[in-house]
Amino acid sequence: MSGNTFGTLFAVTNFGESHGPAIGCVIDGCPPGMLLSEADIQRDLDRRRPGTSRHVTQRNEPDAVEILSGVYEGKTTGTPICLLIKNTDQRSKDYGNILDTFRPGHADYTYLHKYGLRDPRGGGRSSARLTAPMVAAGAVAKKWLFAQYGTTFRGCMAQIGEAVIPFESWEHVPHNPFFAPMADVSSLESYMDALRKAGDSCGARIRVAASNVPVGLGEPLFDKLDADIAFAMMGINAVKGVEIGAGFASVAQRGTTHGDSLAPDGFLSNNAGGVLGGISTGQDLEVSIAIKPTSSIITPRQSIDVNGQPAEVVTKGRHDPCVGIRATPIAEAMLALVVMEHALRQRAQCGDVSVTTPDIMRPR
Repeated sequence: MSGNTFGTLFAVTNFGESHGPAIGCVIDGCPPGMLLSEADIQRDLDRRRPGTSRHVTQRNEPDAVEILSGVYEGKTTGTPICLLIKNTDQRSKDYGNILDTFRPGHADYTYLHKYGLRDPRGGGRSSARLTAPMVAAGAVAKKWLFAQYGTTFRGCMAQIGEAVIPFESWEHVPHNPFFAPMADVSSLESYMDALRKAGDSCGARIRVAASNVPVGLGEPLFDKLDADIAFAMMGINAVKGVEIGAGFASVAQRGTTHGDSLAPDGFLSNNAGGVLGGISTGQDLEVSIAIKPTSSIITPRQSIDVNGQPAEVVTKGRHDPCVGIRATPIAEAMLALVVMEHALRQRAQCGDVSVTTPDIMRPR
């Protein structure tokens, strides 16, 4: 009922608040016998964590993960894995001026009306800080999927604000703070510096892909693989749109080009994004998400207070001028959690998925 658990066979229950003592998750259903250490998880958390460049929030959280249960002598036991991430750099006083007002674009108004009270400190449960435990859980899923099927996940920023980012190579993504697939990001840095100086924010488009995905994952009706991917991506803070494959570009395509033709050695295109009829084709899963502009900005905006009276809101504190900058590892993690869930489902219903597929089903 409360919506804090993602998945069924690989169930991840997220807990904590932005300014509480800690955040974390409990993973129930991880297969036993997999080598797992905190270092396996920390790599992805370091990619997401705040304070890594001048273009993101300067909240300085190490996001050091602790494994509290579910691992014995370096291997998963099949019992619940509890992952804990302590909050060490909260500044709750920054939110003292919004106790009785609603920030435009935030969940303040809806939380108060739903629960009758709200935690204003960094947004409480609605904070993007709660994506860190999902990144940690996604790292566990990634390791198991790679070990079983060689499945890998990668993502990049495709657009920031009005600036469309040309794709040059995946090799550039780890070497700049934007996860941009281009060598020279000086134009993006200038864009963000001007945005911050103006006291404004912008949105972003993130591309995420999974390779070496087994054929046959997903169900034909209500539990379609692409439907679950969309559900997962919309669960990420600030996401307002999801595309699978060609996405909205499909509107302008003709049937003669949109349908992915097949040849003896594989598919000739991937407009479907690796899913047909809700079931994986073995091609790369291709997903794009649209992220709205950051709602927390210092520019004064019109709102109301808890009594319904007009008010002006200025959001102080440390915030990302573009939350999309740190969203790439989050999107990768959520995609991994969906693939993990469906891989375990497939094993339960039809037996283990073969890592070899007929030539006609191999991605080109």
